[in-house]
Amino acid sequence: MPVPKRKTSKSKRNKRRAHIKAAAPNLTTCPQCGETTLSHHVCHSCGTYKGRTVIEIEKD
Repeated sequence: MPVPKRKTSKSKRNKRRAHIKAAAPNLTTCPQCGETTLSHHVCHSCGTYKGRTVIEIEKD
């Protein structure tokens, strides 16, 4: 069974892993209140999704 002859250096290892990273979430603005929300999710500030109220948010 083949075995590596030399230790893989940190730079070589990190170059190989350069494309493996976390992606930023896709944010959109809510058409009702203008807050930034995740795509295809209910807005946490006004409680609407696709133009209709899904959850009632209490106003303090």
